[in-house]
Amino acid sequence: MDYREALKYIESVGKFGMNFGLKRIERICELLGNPQERLKVIHVAGTNGKGSTVTFVSNILIEEGYRVGIYTSPHLERFTERIKINNEEISEEDVAGLIEEIKEIINTVVVEGYEHPTEFEIVTACALKYFAEKKVDFVVLEVGLGGRLDATNVVNPLLSIITSISYDHTNILGDTIEKIAYEKAGIIKRNRPLVLYPQVEEAQSVIEKRAEEMNSKIYYVKDAEWDVKEDTVKGIVFDVKIKNRIYKDLRIRMINRYQVKNAVTALMAIEVLRDLGYSVSDKAIYEGLEKSVWSGRFEIYKEDPYIVLDGGHNVQGITELIYGLNKYFINKRIKMVFGVLKDKDYIKMVDELTKVCDDFITVTPESLRALKAEDLKEVIEERGKRAVAFDNMKEAVEFTINNKDYDVLVFCGSLYMIGDVRRILNSIFKKEEE
Repeated sequence: MDYREALKYIESVGKFGMNFGLKRIERICELLGNPQERLKVIHVAGTNGKGSTVTFVSNILIEEGYRVGIYTSPHLERFTERIKINNEEISEEDVAGLIEEIKEIINTVVVEGYEHPTEFEIVTACALKYFAEKKVDFVVLEVGLGGRLDATNVVNPLLSIITSISYDHTNILGDTIEKIAYEKAGIIKRNRPLVLYPQVEEAQSVIEKRAEEMNSKIYYVKDAEWDVKEDTVKGIVFDVKIKNRIYKDLRIRMINRYQVKNAVTALMAIEVLRDLGYSVSDKAIYEGLEKSVWSGRFEIYKEDPYIVLDGGHNVQGITELIYGLNKYFINKRIKMVFGVLKDKDYIKMVDELTKVCDDFITVTPESLRALKAEDLKEVIEERGKRAVAFDNMKEAVEFTINNKDYDVLVFCGSLYMIGDVRRILNSIFKKEEE
């Protein structure tokens, strides 16, 4: 099996859709020799901020000299982005080899009477086996969806992190913050510490109840004290006092206000690791934070004019995007290229976006769950704003880039879309440079 065949097999499994539960992944891991039991895992759940927090934590550990496995989803441009060691993507050859081995195990599992494993379960099993084979020191593991029944929850981590919780995937996780928090809190393990991002009261009470049941000590990020000293499109500088340690002039390149909280969440996790006996220097903290980048999250892709890529795909994400636009681009003409999945609360997202932008290009993301560009265009025009619809992403990007009637161009609404946009922009600007 080569890499192309491996990807074709993974995509073919997508027809089985989402099927939550741990029985299948537990059996797959058992047949693989339980690789998860040989890993020191930092498990990260939440609605927004998971990827950024994973990036901050992993880069600090890498700067300390540890060998760090990193598992995130979805990918933006390449499947291999999902599985990395010290920020180096898994090779195509390793993907092919792992999938070939796991395909045989999947056949065994199905013969044994289990329902067919999902795409995410298979990829998660690949990652766990890969990290175990490569003998990494830590794995920073991002939950796919929810937590309690997510395939990544087969691990027993050193510590868990729960980032910001808000409404998303309500058809799966529940239609209240309490129900969503209950699913996220499912990653809390007995006698293992939890780092908790500041939450609304409804979410916090659910998480605290679960932590108490599991005898899990909570380290509250809200107990830290931070002060932002500089906040521009070039980066953020801040001081923080955390567990009686004071850090002055910490710098991060990932911008917008929520990234400071994500960075402090990562710092709290590092302090917990120190409490557990792992060595992490202040130097590694400063350098790891400053070197951290996470594509597609209020990413300044280009300047003059500014191009911003943001994968915000729920109401909270869009609210934070708008905060950043208002902060960094006062009195600028903003044009928005917007694509969204139809199972999102796109009506509220449009209500917010039309407060800061008059001109829209609507697009249809590459997903079976995509909302059609024409349907999105109608919603925007109903609010008195201008919109042009494109079903073809390449045509939409080229049209917008060639009509420079803006100071700031924003692509947003779906991570599926942002990956496609990045590929197209890379191709356009590479040709210009040539």
